[in-house]
Amino acid sequence: MIKAFESFGRYFVLMGEVFRLPKNLRVYRKLIVREIIDLGVNSVGLVAFLSLFMGAVLAIQMYQNFKTAAIPVPDAYVGYATKVTIILEFSSTIIAIILAGKVGSYIASSIGTMRATEQISALEVMGVNAATLLILPKIIASLLFYPILLMISITTGILGGYLVGQLLDMFSTVDFVEGLQMEFENWFFVYTFIKMQVFAFIIATIPAYFGFYVEGGSLEVGRSSTKAVVWTCVTVIVVNLILTQLLLT
Repeated sequence: MIKAFESFGRYFVLMGEVFRLPKNLRVYRKLIVREIIDLGVNSVGLVAFLSLFMGAVLAIQMYQNFKTAAIPVPDAYVGYATKVTIILEFSSTIIAIILAGKVGSYIASSIGTMRATEQISALEVMGVNAATLLILPKIIASLLFYPILLMISITTGILGGYLVGQLLDMFSTVDFVEGLQMEFENWFFVYTFIKMQVFAFIIATIPAYFGFYVEGGSLEVGRSSTKAVVWTCVTVIVVNLILTQLLLT
């Protein structure tokens, strides 16, 4: 328990160092662009692929559940239920967990390698705020680009549900589109974007914390990356529950 409190304390101290005003903003602009490519653009294909097939799976499940229901349900509700499920939960929480594995391990291992090879120590000796230089661009890049990944996920997920319905002849285009056009709380869109922004911050900072405080060589870097992914996923799940309770009740 004491060790856990110490870890929380070190995390908040690190965040205090991260958000100090950078001295050379021109350097940070270049770093942010590079991080947007590494953390966001390189994940577009994975997010689109997973969302396409998960949207298809959701549409099939909704169709089968409505088909076997005691009370007949119009086919239009397949499109509506698929849309709601993708927007409320899949495209924010599930994609965030996937990114925690892909992006989180990259962040932890890259920063951890710099710590193990004493590059961070060299930066600190030269008077450079290593925490700001290495972590702040990752946070900004995640906050800027992850909402775009969220929109890609929602779009491709709904597209996947529509395509599987046409391929398996489960419902007509008119029914599916009618379901998509059913009345929908606009707040749900705000809710899922708020969640994604919070998850983006978590995915950028927790792995960075584990990488920044690595002690040892390459073996410890690998262990740190594993811990980073596990704790990032756990934090995303717990925060998801908290945000859902706060924003939807």
